[in-house]
Amino acid sequence: MSVPFQGPAPAAARAEVRPSLREAVYRAVWRWHFYAGLICLPFLILLAVTGALYLFKPEIDATAFAHRTIVTPAGTPLGPDRLVYNAMQAVPDGVPVSYTEPGSPTASALVTMNVGAEKTLVFLDPYRGHVLDAMPAAQEFSGVVRRLHSLTLFGSVANRVVEIVAGFAVILVVTGTYLWWPRGQRGGVVTLRETPRRRVWWRDLHAVTGLFAGAGLLFLALTGLPWSGWWGQELRAWSNAAGLGQPRQLWADRPVSGVPMRAVLNEPGWTMQDAPVPRSQPQAAPAIGLDRAAAILRDMGMPAGFELALPLGETGVYAVAAYPRDVTAQRMVSLDQYTGRPLVDVHFGDIGPVGQAIQLGIGLHKGEFLGRANQLAMLAFCLATILLSVTAGVMWWKRRPSGRLGVPPLPRDRRVMAGVTGLVLGLGALFPLTGLAILALIGLDLGARALLRPRPLRPAGQTS
Repeated sequence: MSVPFQGPAPAAARAEVRPSLREAVYRAVWRWHFYAGLICLPFLILLAVTGALYLFKPEIDATAFAHRTIVTPAGTPLGPDRLVYNAMQAVPDGVPVSYTEPGSPTASALVTMNVGAEKTLVFLDPYRGHVLDAMPAAQEFSGVVRRLHSLTLFGSVANRVVEIVAGFAVILVVTGTYLWWPRGQRGGVVTLRETPRRRVWWRDLHAVTGLFAGAGLLFLALTGLPWSGWWGQELRAWSNAAGLGQPRQLWADRPVSGVPMRAVLNEPGWTMQDAPVPRSQPQAAPAIGLDRAAAILRDMGMPAGFELALPLGETGVYAVAAYPRDVTAQRMVSLDQYTGRPLVDVHFGDIGPVGQAIQLGIGLHKGEFLGRANQLAMLAFCLATILLSVTAGVMWWKRRPSGRLGVPPLPRDRRVMAGVTGLVLGLGALFPLTGLAILALIGLDLGARALLRPRPLRPAGQTS
């Protein structure tokens, strides 16, 4: 009678088990990396190209569109009232809704007009009052680039896709880091092997680029998520309810309307989008007027280039926002339209820690906060993202079987695949729309495997 072995497994058996387990985990992670890339790559290229363009919005406006954004200083600028009047003459069927102060002595002024359900932008020379250009806001170059970047150009449903892609980008970085991790190989960690004619060269270029760009891609995904339609709105609502975002105490004991700041200002900032617009107290005295409101704001030290929304109705206010490239100088003010008294004055330091962190992240994301270095760093991450996408596409093309998708093979141990899938679902749970997309992928994967699984042959002569 044999006696069962009760001690530890022999060294040879342990050595055999470990590599097979590592291989199974590697295949499972690779499969999810492939699926995440399959979904993300077209969108990542679009986001990287449009993001790179938007980084240089000031430079593009000052060169390609200098005819409407750059002026020659000549004496004392005209008052906002006169400029708005000139804009109304140029767009007689429009209603002025906001005035944007020139951001520098050589910058034009901007008046936004409502024409029916659409907005029209009127650019004016602040010294001579000439209308430099008038165009639908939907056609302005930087606005189109921005809406392409968020996919809001195609509607609110398309904007949800960006949220899904951002969640998958996080999964791409995490799984890609595991796949890159050195396992004794000499090449493909920080150096390239072979030549561009070989797939291994493209694999190494993809891995090495990912090593240097992965952190940047992760940062861009996480700092872009607050602007997403569902996740960003929920985060803002939670931070405001917890007192970590919008400073609600500044609105205490003040009459407010049911209109959110995002409805009257083009750039109310992430934290203040849902803040209610205060109400003026109607008086017998006339409103102070746009010229006086702008002068009060300058005396208050508002940064140059502020946007000033005109009062809506007898209880409306002069709602003002300034979002300069220095994030810490951001400020939002509401003036009583009859007295000019500040009803609300919110500095960057007044908002909660979550709001501050997100505003800083957005400033870095847009390349605005740390000058040219920030701008160039974000550009490098955008270019690296394009390179990662291209190399991934070439690798896939070179390895895929003819006429097939080329999904990485499943590990033999299905428990490993289930464990890795559970971890991926855990990451997806942080971004619910991504989590739902992961569940849909799992369903498609299981369905495809069931359809492609070979059916057992019936014994000869057996009938159903």
